[in-house]
Amino acid sequence: MPLTFVAAAAAGLSLWLLVPPRPTVSVPTGTRTSPRWHTGGNLLPVGAAAVAVGVLLMLVEGTMLALGAIAVGVIVGAERMARRARARRAAHHRADSVVEVCEALAAELRAGQPPLRAMRHCVEVWPALEPVATAGDLGADVPRALNRLAALPGASGLAEVAAAWQVSQSSGGTMAVALGRVADSARRRRATQNLVMSELASAQATARLVAVLPVVVLAMGSGLGSDPWAFLLTTPLGLACLGGGLVLTYSGLAWIDKIATGAVDS
Repeated sequence: MPLTFVAAAAAGLSLWLLVPPRPTVSVPTGTRTSPRWHTGGNLLPVGAAAVAVGVLLMLVEGTMLALGAIAVGVIVGAERMARRARARRAAHHRADSVVEVCEALAAELRAGQPPLRAMRHCVEVWPALEPVATAGDLGADVPRALNRLAALPGASGLAEVAAAWQVSQSSGGTMAVALGRVADSARRRRATQNLVMSELASAQATARLVAVLPVVVLAMGSGLGSDPWAFLLTTPLGLACLGGGLVLTYSGLAWIDKIATGAVDS
């Protein structure tokens, strides 16, 4: 019985290590730093530990407990992938909003609007700019508020807006010209990112297809009269293969996503 509690604790620790804490963003005055991720450890050692714990659980309490541990791992991995997909979609939407804000702000300034009033009008384009507009209304540091918002994934273009705002304030130059150039740069950068994303879509789709192929092979094997599911779900070696295969599949999908994210952000 004590071995059961040790095995369960080890399984919980393995699953906890698979989920990193939230990213911490540090934004010094007037500057922007990239988010730093503090992970719980390398994925492969943790995956090996999870497989070993699954086998131990199976030996101690039987196949049902081992299958439960594998099922929990699948749920955690699927939730992480879904959370990453939601974060990517939010970042892409945020990047499009930044381009719209840059163009709207440049247009407002060219029309003769004061900078703070133009920023207030841009809140209608992107409501996330409300703290920046409020900072301007209160006489606070607008570039600092822009840099703080630029720390969000996909909103890095606002750092150029903050720099243009800061330079125009300190030098007395025309902000409309500077922000017009920023809008052009943001538009070109976003077009390049969309092109890269479209080129990577086929590679990501292929990776997902390869991840699903083992299930298709198992279904075909069952249709031919064999019983691969019984081997995977009821034998120690089958459960070890199942756990290891799921860990490697998740690692491959996560690797492809990381490569794609790095290519888009670079």
